[in-house]
Amino acid sequence: MSVRLSLLAILDQGPCYGYQLRSEFDRRTGSTWPLNVGQIYNTLDRLERDGLVEKGAVDEQGHVYWQITDAGRAEVSSWLRSPVERPSGTRDELAIKLAVAATLPGVDVAGVIQEQRRASLAQAAELRAAVYPGPDADGPEQLAWSLVTDSMIFAVEAELRWLEHVEQRLGQRPERTLGLELSTVRPKRGRPARSAA
Repeated sequence: MSVRLSLLAILDQGPCYGYQLRSEFDRRTGSTWPLNVGQIYNTLDRLERDGLVEKGAVDEQGHVYWQITDAGRAEVSSWLRSPVERPSGTRDELAIKLAVAATLPGVDVAGVIQEQRRASLAQAAELRAAVYPGPDADGPEQLAWSLVTDSMIFAVEAELRWLEHVEQRLGQRPERTLGLELSTVRPKRGRPARSAA
């Protein structure tokens, strides 16, 4: 998720100081993605370096108000009009874990899947039982919270369906085809051997 562009989009609504940006980000994401203030200020510094924001007025408490530039407005507009690109490769820890586990001799892959299923079911139940903590049950903050929460529920449900798929795929394979021994083919590249000196 682009914290950078989200903060820039909030600044497109009007000047804000750091803690205020953090609060506004929380309001718009249902507090489901906690940001620390250091991350906010580091992001603001990079946005300023890139010419997308600039420092503005300072109030009587010493808060520095950041404001968006024309280049920043163009960046926000482009971001909101563009689809989110999903990475082509996977960095999903669960997918990698199960792929490796399925190729290791002697690993109880069914047990690994069952343990993950239990955790995923618990997470899904927790998300479904979550209740909006704010005061206005029909306001825009509740809507933002529910959109993010719904996304998390759908992601867990997709994970559970994928785990079923993995079980079916593994069930179709004879046990002898699952273990993958170390290859005898040695890569041509690698760290050179140390010379004895």
